[in-house]
This record gives sequence, C-alpha cells and structure tokens, in this order.
Amino acid sequence: MAAKTRLEHDLLGERELPNDVMYGVQTLRAIENFKITNVKLSFFPTLIEGLAIVKQGAAVANHELGLLDENIAEAIQKACQEIRNGAYHEHFVVDMVQGGAGTSTNMNANEVIANRALELLGKQRGDYKYCHPNNHVNLSQSTNDAYPTAVKLAIVFSNRKLLEVLKNLIAAFRAKAVEFSDVIKMGRTQLQDAVPMTLGQEFEAYAVTLSEEVRRLEQNAQLFHAINMGATAIGTGINSEPEYASLVTRRLAEIADLPLALAENLIEATQDTGAFVMYSSALKRLAIKLSKICSDLRLMSSGPRTGLGEINLPARQPGSSIMPGKVNPVIPEVVNQIAFRVIGSDLTVTMGAEAGQLELNVMEPIIVYSILDSIQILTNGMICLRDECVTGITANVEQCKYLVYNSIGLVTALNPFIGYEASSMVAKEALKTGRSVYELVMEKKLLTQAELDDILKPENMVKPRKMKK
Repeated sequence: MAAKTRLEHDLLGERELPNDVMYGVQTLRAIENFKITNVKLSFFPTLIEGLAIVKQGAAVANHELGLLDENIAEAIQKACQEIRNGAYHEHFVVDMVQGGAGTSTNMNANEVIANRALELLGKQRGDYKYCHPNNHVNLSQSTNDAYPTAVKLAIVFSNRKLLEVLKNLIAAFRAKAVEFSDVIKMGRTQLQDAVPMTLGQEFEAYAVTLSEEVRRLEQNAQLFHAINMGATAIGTGINSEPEYASLVTRRLAEIADLPLALAENLIEATQDTGAFVMYSSALKRLAIKLSKICSDLRLMSSGPRTGLGEINLPARQPGSSIMPGKVNPVIPEVVNQIAFRVIGSDLTVTMGAEAGQLELNVMEPIIVYSILDSIQILTNGMICLRDECVTGITANVEQCKYLVYNSIGLVTALNPFIGYEASSMVAKEALKTGRSVYELVMEKKLLTQAELDDILKPENMVKPRKMKK
C-alpha cells in the first residue's frame, strides 16, 4: 500500500504532509499562517491559469537557454498545461490575503507543478531531487516578477468575461429603449418635475453611459500588457541570464496569446502598482454608474400605487414576512450593494498601492484580491440585473402619460409659445389650485386647443423643434 504521508523540509525544518495533496511544505505553512478570508486561490480560476502560464513560459525559456534539462522542462510544461485545462485547481489552497508579497501563492504554484511533473517523470511526490519547486519550477524567477505577471494575466482574462457580460447588459437596455420609444413620461431633475421625455430615451441613456465603460475597461486592461518577467527580486535581474527577460516575455506572449511587452525599467516596474490603481478606478466608475441606474429603476417602479409607478420590475420573491402582497425591487437592491463593495475595494487598492515601500510593494495580495473580487461580483451582478430584472421590465404607459399631463413641469414646453411670465403665472396657479396646466391655458385663452394639442404631442415635446418667428 502507498504511504499515506510524506516528509518534506524547508528552511524552518521538516513537516509531514498527506500524500494525496499536490502542494508541499511551504504551502502547508501558509495554510497555517493565513486563515484570513477563507477565500482560496482556487476561487479565481483565471489566477491559477495566469500562474500556470508564467511557469510554463519560464520552463520554455530556461530550456532554450540550456538551463533546464529537456525532460524536466517538458514535464513542467505538461503539468502547467493540465492546470490551464482545469486540473488540480483544488490544490491551490493558500488564502488570497497573505503576508510575504505573494510568496505563498508563488510557492503553492511551484509545489503543485513540481509534484505533478514528478508524477509525469515516474517519480514520487516530494522527491524533489528530480524536479524541485525552487530550483526547477521557479528557475530564473522571483515571486516579485512571477506573481505580478500572473496576476496581470488573470485580470486580463477576467476582464474579457466582464466585458462580455457588460455588453449583454447594454444590449438589454437598448432593446428596452426601442420597446419604450413611444412611451411619454416626465423627466425629473433634483427629484422635481422637469420636462417631458420618453421612457425609451431614458433607457437609451443607460445603454450609452454603460457603453462608455466598455472603452474605459478595455483601455485600462491594456496597461497589464507591460510585465516585469526577468526582473527577479528587485528589477536588477539577479540570478537570471542576460537574454532571459526578453526571451521569457516573448514566450509568455505566445502562450497567453497577448501582446505582452517587457517594461522599460524593471526596477520601476517591480515596485509600481499604478496599473492596478487605474484599472480599479475603472471598476469603481462602472459600479457607480450601475448603482445610479439601479436607484433610478427603484424610484421609477416605486409604489405600486403611492409612488411613481412608471415601470414594473419583474416580481422575484415575496417582499415581506409581515406585509402580504408586498414585492420589493430586490435585484436593483443587490446591485447597489455590489457597487458599495466595489467602491470600498477601490479604496483598499488605493491604500495598498500607496503603502509600497522602496523596491517592492508587499501589499499586492490585498490589491489582487480586491480587484479580482470586484470583477467577480460585478460580473455576477450584471448577469443577475440583465436576466432577472431588465429583460422583464414593463411600462405603465397610462400612468406615465397621466403624470406628464398633470405635471407643473408641462408648462416648460409652453414657455416658447406663451412667454416666461404667462408660464410662471400658470404654473403658480396650477400648483396652488391643483388644476392642470392644460386646463388653465385653455381657460385663460393663452392658446387655442389646436395649438395646445400640437405643442403637447409627445413627438414635439421630446426633441428640439423649429419655433415660429
């Protein structure tokens, strides 16, 4: 029978590990040290993929430079490819938030890859003289170049899914804009009646404002194409061959199918986290816009009889344990809360970036966790918003029309025709008496019924029109 445990050692001494785990002694110590969030590396598959690509590219480059035996290099590459295909992710067990500037994450990857490579070589797990986590898998690398490079790849990959979901949400809003193009409603500023518009115009504005975030996210994600592989510890490239940095960057670009480029100054690139700050700010901006839109949806659907009641949100669950018949806008509410989390995470990224000292920013783990978490919950939140809310929204056409024709704000549409003074007088009297603007204009013979009806046609109130001179 195979042994149930194996003995491994590191700088601090020997430790016994279950033989069925792929990780090693340094990962074990990290598990014991960092019981922080209970969110493990495996929660973010793109991060595991990024780590595997970095180690695969390094193995290729090291072999081409004659630093790594062909059999070991091939075993490492095969192990990395298996991980990229989804295997062994459950062995990436270190907490996302950790001390050591990501060393525990890097060693978790090194040990899993080394042990799988050993199996491919026909050796036992932990028999590191044939394939060592540090000497072979981590050859020509430091955590300080391997970890941030893997993270950048992970964010680029995650950003693709985020953009796909965002574009689907934009399409849903645009479809509603078309559906509601003829629904006249009252526009509002400062929560007060302003001027008429269509519900379609309102939903089109949501589509447009979110479309702007597609461009921002695409632009900011491109910042991650500059990497510091070959920088090793602080950017000087110690313990690597002179040709290694440029070679490994080319190989990583090929493997990842990305336009990766070596940073101009590796010392600067090793300590700088500006790209993370910029990208996080784009996530925050998207979150703020989503939250504003969801607050609007909640307002427009308020009631159903004592609020605005302009639209109906799909009923997703009973809204109260005590009030029968109550249905709450739970989907917009949860997106509001997601936005609050993302905004807070952006502040965490900012503080983490500011706390970098001298040649390295040791706060990268919290920066990475904050960004990947924000991407994940924004992605999930937008899927939920589209599928469970936006696609099912209906308009209360008569209620929207009623609010327009009984609004004091309607007088603004009459201002070019009866003048500011007369408009003010009508508005004041309508507010005081509760009578409609339409009724008062007719009573005071300020316009004929035909003129008034023409002015108040929906198509004439929601866009510029030529004024008679």
